[in-house]
Amino acid sequence: MNRQTKANLALLGVSMLWGSSFVISKNTLDHLQTFNFLAIRFILSGMICSIIFYKKMLTLNRRTMLHGTIIGTVLFFAYGLWAYGLNFTTASKSGFIIGFSVVIVPLLSALILKKIPPRASIAGALVALIGLALLSLDGSAPLQKGDLFTLAAAFLFALHIITIGKFTLTADSFALAIVQISVVGLLSLPVTLIWETPVIPTAGTVWLNLALLIVLSTAVAYIVMNHMQKYTTPTQTALIFTTEPVFAAVFAFMLLGETLKPQGVVGSILILCGMIIAETNWNKILRRQQNSL
Repeated sequence: MNRQTKANLALLGVSMLWGSSFVISKNTLDHLQTFNFLAIRFILSGMICSIIFYKKMLTLNRRTMLHGTIIGTVLFFAYGLWAYGLNFTTASKSGFIIGFSVVIVPLLSALILKKIPPRASIAGALVALIGLALLSLDGSAPLQKGDLFTLAAAFLFALHIITIGKFTLTADSFALAIVQISVVGLLSLPVTLIWETPVIPTAGTVWLNLALLIVLSTAVAYIVMNHMQKYTTPTQTALIFTTEPVFAAVFAFMLLGETLKPQGVVGSILILCGMIIAETNWNKILRRQQNSL
């Protein structure tokens, strides 16, 4: 098994962890307010990562600190909107709406670089947008508030992917991941102290959920993502992450009993198709077919 295959399998594991985190987070948010939840999750995760990779942190330079802070700030706003929105929508719908960020990435990159996006990206975005409309307007409500907050979060998660791609090539991936995780926690702390009524949970089930999120969905996932992205292509990474909403829907069905209405199922499939259309290298496929003739 070559390095790229190992990296792709590791990223698939990350996608599964993040898919499960929608359900675990929704359960945890029944007991904790949004930024109280984020502060505990990311501060403890940052501490654990710093202890495990303390040698990396000892050599942390100003450049990596700056880039990690920028990425972490984007991630803070993304998670804040996502976690707040999750209070008002289902875990499965949240997963598919966040998955829309994969389609947004090439469009947002083109906008930042002032270039016309590839036709496949435009086509994929249109297909996914139709799917998003069907999913959000599935007859359960005119338009749920949680869906709008989650959609805003999807744009910021797309920006997060872009900033990681820009900065991870010139920085230590472990240190960069730890800084951004810590920044999310440190920014969440004053917000919960000022605008919420923070509590330290006492229920064992809440701490079990938090432990899974802190260790697996945050510490392990972000370390693996930042490290393994170096050994595979951005297209491969994006295609792998299209499985995240599928995992979210599967876990939501198994653990919460959530089901989508027929219109929502069609919308989810269209979002998934749009993601694949946008991230597939169609020119390469056409060249292979022409060469095989």
